[in-house]
Order: sequence, then structure tokens, then C-alpha cells
Amino acid sequence: MFIRNLVMAGLLALPLMAVAAEDPAVASLSQRLVALQADMRTADAASFEKLQAQQAIAALAKAKRKELDNARYLAERRVAIAETAARTAVAAREVDQLERTRSELLIEASRREVAKARQEAERLRMQTQIQAEEAERLRLAAEAETLARQDAETALTSVAGRQQQRLSAAQQNAAKLAREEAELVSGQRLPASKFDGRGEVFTLTGDAFAAGQASLSAGAANQAKALAEYLNIGKKGRVTIEAYDSANGVGQRRAQALKDALVAAGVSAGRVQVAGKKAASTRARSAEVIIAP
Repeated sequence: MFIRNLVMAGLLALPLMAVAAEDPAVASLSQRLVALQADMRTADAASFEKLQAQQAIAALAKAKRKELDNARYLAERRVAIAETAARTAVAAREVDQLERTRSELLIEASRREVAKARQEAERLRMQTQIQAEEAERLRLAAEAETLARQDAETALTSVAGRQQQRLSAAQQNAAKLAREEAELVSGQRLPASKFDGRGEVFTLTGDAFAAGQASLSAGAANQAKALAEYLNIGKKGRVTIEAYDSANGVGQRRAQALKDALVAAGVSAGRVQVAGKKAASTRARSAEVIIAP
């Protein structure tokens, strides 16, 4: 096969040998076409494209001076197309071969898996039977245990409920005493507060800031002093300040101003995070100080 390809490659080149010496482009393109035909991988690929390339080279060899540039360009493109088409065909064949090999391997693997699966199925059947008998024994034991646990949980729930009520009352009382102490030490009133899922939340009303401004009013500054005293009493968690205004950036500046006031009154800056909210400040709320549980 290889010798036949070489012979055919030589035959392809024969018609152009006479003019190759006169035009180096003809020689170069002819050599490329001959190499393509001589290659065992591409010899039988892209026959039509090779024929077009050979014809284009022949036309280049016969072209007159004024047609020479166009003929040379066309011949170069035809040879390049033939090379690309041949390599693409080779790649496609290799992909097909790989796919066939993969399919054969998958089939063989499937056969082995079927035999293995039969053995495993029998083993699992025996194991399942044993497990079913054990499961029934455990089910009966679990039912008895569940009944006993339900009785115990009922008793514990009652005790836990009473303990939670006592703990909640104790926490509320401790917070109340801490607020009273903070107000007494600072000489100022704390803002209103509540407990929710976020923790203990102090709310500054709409008069804490002038409209569209980030500076604290005198009343809000006094509340900040009381808040600082409260935050430094006992072991309280991290603090988040959320401030509101519909104008861009005002909420963030308000939150920062409130943080600065707390820090100036003795609160560690590392405990306090700030967040500006682009939402309308209302009469009931312009900022919130949230103490994590």
C-alpha cells in the first residue's frame, strides 16, 4: 500500500515537473500535494480536494503574467484545503476507531458486570433475609423503647418548659437591671428596645437625625452615651448598627456616626459593625442597634 501511494504521488507530480523550475510556487505546492498523497494516513482521504488542488497548480503553471497572482493564490488555497480536509478525515477515522474500541470495552465490561451482579444478587438475597428477621426483632424492641421514651419526653418537656420560662424571666430581669444601671451611670435615657430573633434591638426614632443628614441630634447623642454604658455592662455579644435613609449613602453615614459616638463613649470599635439601608427613615425608626444573643 505504501509503495502504491508513492507511485501515485509520483504520477501526480509528473505533469508539473516541466514547469516547476520556472515557478518556485508550483514546485512548492506540488511537493506539498505529493507529500499528502505519500502519507499512508492521508493517501486515500480528501480525493476531490486533492484533484482540485492539482488542477489549480496546473492552472498556475500555465497562467499568464497578468493572471499569475490570482492563480497562485487559488492554488495555495486549494492545497491548504486539501491538507485540512485530509487531516480532518484522518482525525474522524481515529475518533471512529476510538469509539469502536470504547464500545467493545464497554460490552466486555457489561458482560463481566452481569456475572458479578448475579453473584452479588444471590449474596444480597441471603443477607436481606437475615436482615429482615433482625429488623423485625429490632422493630419490636424499638416500639417498646419508643413508648418508654415518649413517657420520659413528656415529663422532661414539662420540666424544660418551666426552666425556659424561669431562664427567660431571669434574662429579661437582668436586661432590665442593666438598662437601669446604664441610665443611672450615664444620666441619660436609653432608646426603646425589644427582643426578637436577631437579639436585643434598640430603636432610634426619626428625630435622631435631621432630614437627609448623618449627624446625631442632641437627644440621639445622649441615647448613644446610655447605650455605650449598657453595652459595657456584663458580657454582651457583638453589635450591629443598621441605619436608614432613602438617599444614596446617607444610611451608611448615619450608622457610622452612631458607631463613632459609641466608640467615643468607651465601646470597643471591633465589637461594632455598621450597615446602611437604602430605605425610608420613618418617624418610628431611623436606626437600630442590634445586640447579638
